[in-house]
Amino acid sequence: MSASDKNTRPAPEPVQVVKQRRDRALQALVSGIPYVQFLGIEFDRRGDELTATLRYDPKLIGNPLLPAIHGGATAAFLETAAIIELGWARVWSDVESGALDVETMTPESLPRLPKTIDFTVDYLRSGLPRDAYARARINRSGRRFASVHVEAWQDNRSKLFAQGTGHFVMPEQNDGADAAARDRG
Repeated sequence: MSASDKNTRPAPEPVQVVKQRRDRALQALVSGIPYVQFLGIEFDRRGDELTATLRYDPKLIGNPLLPAIHGGATAAFLETAAIIELGWARVWSDVESGALDVETMTPESLPRLPKTIDFTVDYLRSGLPRDAYARARINRSGRRFASVHVEAWQDNRSKLFAQGTGHFVMPEQNDGADAAARDRG
């Protein structure tokens, strides 16, 4: 390699720039779901791995005698974690390459999120009145369908309080802003 070859290569991006781009993309993806804000779900990103956090709020309690997190809130938390994981996996390469402009990124400019076909929840124990965490693992993701498994815990990762498996319809690949415009017009 000659000295001139070294000078023509672009310098690697500073790690902080890459992290900011990833965080903005994730924020745009999550902000497209109003129910996420209502439930108080947040996402922590480490590289390409996401951890969903359901912040404790008294409105989440379904059985005040125990008290226990409502099963519907638990199911919504697991399903949301699965959908965001699928959406994140879909935009990851465009975020990494810089093909998605994070400065102008909005929920409308991102590809549509997958739609749920079915979602099954196994309630393993009562969800206690405290923060809960979940991670989703994509079992299979094809052009049209995807299967995802999600596990939720509170204090100890090895003591799950719920898990779920869902099947999703994947939107067409080229359906970001163009599809949003078609839907509005």
